[in-house]
Amino acid sequence: MTYQEIPSKTQISIIIPTYNESQNILKILKSIQDNLPKNTKTQTIVVDDNSPDGTGKLVEEYLENVKKLANHTIEIIHRKTKDGLSSAILKGIQLATGNTIVVMDSDLSHPASLLPKMIDALKHPKYDIVIASRYVNGGSIVGWTRKRKFLSRLATFIAKRGLGVGAKDPMSGFFAFKKPVIQGLSFDAIGYKMLLEILVKAKNVKVLEIPYTFTNREFGKSKLDSKTIFDYLKAVWKLYRYGKAASKEERRPSVSFFSKAARFYSIGAVGLAINYVVSSLFTGVVSNLWYLHATIIGIAVSMSGNFVLNKIWTFEDRNFEAKHTAIQYAKFIGLSSLGALAQLAIVYVLVDYNKMDYPLALVLAVATSALSNYVLNKKLTFKEKVWS
Repeated sequence: MTYQEIPSKTQISIIIPTYNESQNILKILKSIQDNLPKNTKTQTIVVDDNSPDGTGKLVEEYLENVKKLANHTIEIIHRKTKDGLSSAILKGIQLATGNTIVVMDSDLSHPASLLPKMIDALKHPKYDIVIASRYVNGGSIVGWTRKRKFLSRLATFIAKRGLGVGAKDPMSGFFAFKKPVIQGLSFDAIGYKMLLEILVKAKNVKVLEIPYTFTNREFGKSKLDSKTIFDYLKAVWKLYRYGKAASKEERRPSVSFFSKAARFYSIGAVGLAINYVVSSLFTGVVSNLWYLHATIIGIAVSMSGNFVLNKIWTFEDRNFEAKHTAIQYAKFIGLSSLGALAQLAIVYVLVDYNKMDYPLALVLAVATSALSNYVLNKKLTFKEKVWS
């Protein structure tokens, strides 16, 4: 499918979802106004989820006092409850009048100075979606902890490998697209990554990634929490099922998650995230256990989750007879425990003898034990040929 070329003076609609962004919203609105391409009619839509800090009211007051520009209008949508980032973006898109839609955050992490370049790229038929990317050459992240960077990379890995998405930064919250790209699509609006859903569901879109430096927010609180992580995993699962239903033979280009090895390792990546979060919680948040005890708890939780996902997803075993499943579970835990023992030993050596930071040692240890877990469980637990 080829989407229409966007004339140079066609209106642009910029969607900005907000929740408790009173310290940032006026700055981003001013920055957008200062960086808009000349002679381009632009509509900025702020979608506020009833922010307790009065973000929506600030925008209302701003609109009463700001000097009106001939080519730029600002609108505010007040929603009664906090219904999530993706649904806020969808609400903005429903009311957008532009043929080009831009989505960006209000916390100043997305530089408005990039808008002219993104909009200009969409004036031509060569591209349908433009992504402001942290992970192409020239892109970077400033102000994140190692843990936050790791979780972002992990989420990106799951999206690319699990859903077959080709973009280097499918988790970006700063992107632009031609409105016809989403025509006829139905969105689940789960979680906070609308771009990922578009990339999976839109057919044959041509994507351009433009590097930029993501700067962590200076004011306000990050929206990343355990619910956000759960919503992301739920969204990925629904998108995988969407892709599989779209092609019973699993040949759809946007879903290349067909190899059992790829499934196993992607589930392992989810297990890694669970292992990391649980282990970290027990080394200072929930309690202050010795790091090896915390690692054991993380291993137990992640292995149980991995068994269920691998039985249903990787090996597509639909035999849930109690005895059969119990035997499989015992084998899976036993074989995985061999890898877990190696993981514990590696963590201990790296932390106590090589003075490596625990989070990094944990990642290296889990990665090392992954290969043996796959081969042994494929052969002995689920009774499949290793090379089949």
